[in-house]
Amino acid sequence: MSGILEGIRIVDVSRILAGPYATQMLADLGAEVIKIEAPWGDDTRHWGPPFATGFDGKKVAAYFLSCNRGKEIVTFDLKREAEEVRALIETADVVVENFRPGTLERLLGPLPSDVILCSISAYGATGPRRDEPGYDVALQARSGIMGITGEAGAAPVKVGVAWIDVITGLNAGNAILAALFHKEKTGEAMRIDLSLWDSAIAALVNQAHNAMASGVNPTPMGSAHPNLVPYRAFEAKDGWFVIGVGSDNQWLTLVEALALENREEWATNEGRIHDREAVESRVSNAVSNFNRSVLEEKLTGVPCAPVNTVLEALNDPQSVARQAVTQYQGVDVLASPLRFMQPSKREQ
Repeated sequence: MSGILEGIRIVDVSRILAGPYATQMLADLGAEVIKIEAPWGDDTRHWGPPFATGFDGKKVAAYFLSCNRGKEIVTFDLKREAEEVRALIETADVVVENFRPGTLERLLGPLPSDVILCSISAYGATGPRRDEPGYDVALQARSGIMGITGEAGAAPVKVGVAWIDVITGLNAGNAILAALFHKEKTGEAMRIDLSLWDSAIAALVNQAHNAMASGVNPTPMGSAHPNLVPYRAFEAKDGWFVIGVGSDNQWLTLVEALALENREEWATNEGRIHDREAVESRVSNAVSNFNRSVLEEKLTGVPCAPVNTVLEALNDPQSVARQAVTQYQGVDVLASPLRFMQPSKREQ
């Protein structure tokens, strides 16, 4: 995996999460990533506590470690050392930046036409909000995701990680790979205009389409699902436990395993949605009689899981087997999720 992008040089002039997350993924794929930081460093170096030992052996916020492995880090003041930065960019295949639209060109002048430029901003290079700043929490509020996250009737809740930044980083990596492929075929270096806003709106997926189809705004439902029942967290004897029934056959398996009442009208998902409260009440009462480990055994064939803490998830046997936590320069970091298998090693 590590050599797929060997020979590709990326200059990363981005900060915080979306851009650095994208370039970290490309570094995992073998690209040479040179990260340019201001003399005072990436903002996330200081986003702590908690702090940890960084890749250079110095104290740094743990946040910074989540999206900056595999990079060569150099320091430049873009206002005072523009010529040096431009000279470095001229050796690159790709530049990733997340200044407000037009700022990088204002600082450095026109960029080389043969370099792919991926510009990440809050709202994109066009539209009435193009010059507005935006952190993930502000985009979560404006995009509508905070309007459907959390418990009904409670205060707005954001997703527990910088969800929009991560999605934008993944979209950036995808777009850069497509642009590299395009350049390989045509010789043309593309300009990529990527925004947190576009990524957030696109990631509303079924909730946005539900609203467009019905004309009704979705509302917070806790852990429940607007299109599936039962599909939420229930309280077991020793903690919370999620059951996700995605088909009528899985419903029948659940009914048998938990000895549930099964009315004729509940045979289809549509019927269960119409009678959501009664169905969820029956499941809740049954789940409350068991420990989570027992429920996992009983519900073979039904997607289900205990609601873990982060440390429980990191120490799950599957995380251990898949080496979800690895080391980079002696520092514990989350591993890349990208795994590639040689054809001869694929499971038959």
